[in-house]
Amino acid sequence: MNVERSATSPVPMGAFEATFARLAADGVDAGRVAEQAVATWRELDATLSPIIGQRGVDALYLRSLYLLRNQHPWLAAVYEAGFRPGEAPAFRAAFAHQDRVLAATTSGALLQTFHGLLVTLIGSDLTERLLQPTKDSPP
Repeated sequence: MNVERSATSPVPMGAFEATFARLAADGVDAGRVAEQAVATWRELDATLSPIIGQRGVDALYLRSLYLLRNQHPWLAAVYEAGFRPGEAPAFRAAFAHQDRVLAATTSGALLQTFHGLLVTLIGSDLTERLLQPTKDSPP
């Protein structure tokens, strides 16, 4: 049975969350977590922009930040700065200044939220096919 989940409802740990949890468990510092997160967002942008457009990727990214900002008020600065892959100084700075575990778990949660929103738009099968190479990328 396929049960649809809301993008804001709790979901089991996904590939993105697992990747960042592994970084935190390995003792990677918050700066490195931030760099990995930016690299992952660049890869997502490169994969999805030709399909849903740059504005579509940007909108899903900003919506993901918006949904998490109450749990993590420090994301407000990131939300207001916007995001362009390769030009993410506010993103890097905000995540690099957090505890490594918080940076890692928030990075994973942000990516999983984005994933959930994408699923609501294009369905889980297509989302999984499109994002599989991104999820398989080593940290």
